[in-house]
Amino acid sequence: MIEVALSCSPAARQVFEELLQLPPDATLVDAVKASGLAQQFPELDWRHATTPGIWGRAVEWEQALKDGDRIELCRPLKVDPKVARRERFKGQGARGTGLFANRRKGGAAGY
Repeated sequence: MIEVALSCSPAARQVFEELLQLPPDATLVDAVKASGLAQQFPELDWRHATTPGIWGRAVEWEQALKDGDRIELCRPLKVDPKVARRERFKGQGARGTGLFANRRKGGAAGY
């Protein structure tokens, strides 16, 4: 038997994590079916609504698992992170952002 961890966030501020004992020839699909994900979140279409990964690297659903793998099911992003950063920057202005924005009183510039 191999032990793998399954992690998924079906919605904002909801986390599902489970340790699974599986046979050595198990695939990613086998792991998700063996978990309680479908019972806990019946409305989640995990096969089409999520992208599978192992330790942060995207893989196919038929990927064979190894002992100690961490399976991550990721939802698609709703907002592009670059666009979100540009919008935050517009609201803050140039003076309130950057590496040295919070400088000590009396400190030299750049520190």
